[in-house]
Amino acid sequence: MSVAPDEPSTAADGAAGPLAGGDPRLDKLVHRLPPRFAGTVTYLLQPSSRWVRIPSGALLIVGGVLSFLPVLGIWMLPLGLALLAEDVPALRSSRSKVFDWIERRKPQWLDPSPSRNEQS
Repeated sequence: MSVAPDEPSTAADGAAGPLAGGDPRLDKLVHRLPPRFAGTVTYLLQPSSRWVRIPSGALLIVGGVLSFLPVLGIWMLPLGLALLAEDVPALRSSRSKVFDWIERRKPQWLDPSPSRNEQS
């Protein structure tokens, strides 16, 4: 009898907790963002936001390619690829390799301590 009440609570926790990619390293990086950006990224990474995420990623990639123009920058290219990695399986392996590099070279980025914005 105690098993039945536990199932809905774990299902509800699972729906709210993990992001679309299911990678805990991505969750840690999003947690370190400023609250305003973290909310936007969390929204974009939800499975229901696929139809917003794909055009946003494509537009960011185009903006990265056109980085020679004044407002656009090369920073848009990896951000667009990261957004598309949620929906394109071929890009997920590259994203995983980037996360492996971050774990080796910049482990403080994945540190669970609060970000600088939350400490003030």
